[in-house]
Amino acid sequence: MGAGAGHGKSILFGEHFVVYGMPALAAGIDAVTTAKVTQKEWPGWTLDDQRPEVAGYKTKKMDEQKTSINNVLKHLGVDVSKRGIHIELGGDLICASGFGASAASCVSLAHALNEEFNLGFDKAKINEAAYEGEKGYHGTPSGIDNTASTYGGLVWFVRDLDGGPPTFRPITLDNSVNFIIASTGITASTTEVVGDVRAKKEADPEWFNSISKEYETLVNEALSALRDNEVAKVGQLMNRNHELLQELTVSCKELDDLVSIARDNGAVGAKMTGTGRGGNMIAIASVEASRNKIAAALERGRAAFVIKTSFGV
Repeated sequence: MGAGAGHGKSILFGEHFVVYGMPALAAGIDAVTTAKVTQKEWPGWTLDDQRPEVAGYKTKKMDEQKTSINNVLKHLGVDVSKRGIHIELGGDLICASGFGASAASCVSLAHALNEEFNLGFDKAKINEAAYEGEKGYHGTPSGIDNTASTYGGLVWFVRDLDGGPPTFRPITLDNSVNFIIASTGITASTTEVVGDVRAKKEADPEWFNSISKEYETLVNEALSALRDNEVAKVGQLMNRNHELLQELTVSCKELDDLVSIARDNGAVGAKMTGTGRGGNMIAIASVEASRNKIAAALERGRAAFVIKTSFGV
């Protein structure tokens, strides 16, 4: 039996902008999806998906998941036409929009296949296979989710618009950063939302270029602030990033409400994270005690669920 795991993720800066070659910062979180692969005598593959989920997530994503699994198998050169496999998915990462659940499943599956079939692939090859799997969910993914899931920690990521490999590097901080993730419980379609943003960009290129230039300045300032442990400045930049995403029309009332609750209860910054129009928001706390207060307020504010975590060290 082969086994593997993939981290969940949260994008700190760069949703949607990363699609067009601008830098993004993402954090791999502690929660993971696990995969086990066992060879069987019958052809094809079977799946036992025991991952925790928000209501309806796995059903809604089922067809995309089938395509994703086939993509990973094909990319790794695993032929199941005569002797098949059984896949078991589990772990403590909740399947919900914005957590990188699809990427984590691809990464964990690639690791498990690598181990079961003694393929000898390193993390770079696992990441490539997971990217192919992500295409089943997102059409043309940026690659940031599978990269954060594969490597964990804080990642600086730039997509190659010419189709080459992305530029990414792990970022180590002197101090960990406390943050909170809260879910709306709404499952969004990445393909649909990304398509809507693309349509707006094509309809008004000048408007989009103006927003993009501001964002590029913002994300570089954010990286410097994180390295200098200027948490308050990181929070201010997160707040502005959320406003830019609102201008792209990818936020929604449920996300905006959670952002307001977090800020009103001591968050130095809060924003939506991921696809938007559902999914999650993240908030930065200056100290752990503040993180606990913010998390409690978000739970009272009817978040579907709340996770307290950290990144950076």
